[in-house]
Amino acid sequence: MNTEVVIHIVDDEEPVRKSLAFLMTVSGHAVRVHDSAASFLSVAKGLENACLVTDLRMPEMNGVELLRKLQCEEAMLPAIVITGHGDVPMAVEAMKAGALDFIEKPFVDDVLLDAVAGAIAEIGKTSRVTDDVLATRERIERLSERERQVMEGIVAGLPNKTIAYNLDISPRTVEAHRANVMARMNAKNLPELVRMVLAAKIDGF
Repeated sequence: MNTEVVIHIVDDEEPVRKSLAFLMTVSGHAVRVHDSAASFLSVAKGLENACLVTDLRMPEMNGVELLRKLQCEEAMLPAIVITGHGDVPMAVEAMKAGALDFIEKPFVDDVLLDAVAGAIAEIGKTSRVTDDVLATRERIERLSERERQVMEGIVAGLPNKTIAYNLDISPRTVEAHRANVMARMNAKNLPELVRMVLAAKIDGF
C-alpha cells in the first residue's frame, strides 16, 4: 500500500500554486495543485494520506467555506490556511472550521514547512484531550479577568483599538495586557495562541 503523503495545494493564483508546489517538491513532498476550492472538493472525498494547504481568499468559495464543506461531506483533512494580515478574523473562523494552523503572509519557507510537518503528524490521529490541552486550560484559568477579556478580543481577530473601545480602556493598556497574555499562555505568536485556545474548547471562545 502506498503510504506517501500528498500535499494538496489550493490557490486561484497560478504563480502562487507553482511557488508552493516547488517548495513542497524540493522538500521531498508529493504534491497536487488545484486552481479552486471546487476543483479540490471534486476529488477530496476518500483521500487518504493527504493534507491540505489552501489560500483563504479565493473567488466563488473561500478557504473557510471549503473547510466547512469538507466537514459536511466527512472529507476533512489536516489543513493549513494561508492568509493576509487583514484576514485574521476569517482565519480564526477557519480554525473553528477545522484548520490546524493559519500562516500570515509574508512568511518564510520554514514556517510553512514546519506547519506541513505538523499536519502530516496529525494524519490518522483521533481526537482526545491531551496534556497540552489541559495545560492550556490551566493557563487560561490563571489569567486575570481583564487579561481574559483582552484574549477574547485577540482570538476574535480584533485590533487593539477595537478591544480598547469595547473594554473602555486605552490602547496602551491593551498592548500591556496583550503582552502579558502571550507570555502567560506561552504563545510565540498569534496563530499559536488561537490554536491553543480553540483546542482547549473553553466557553466564551
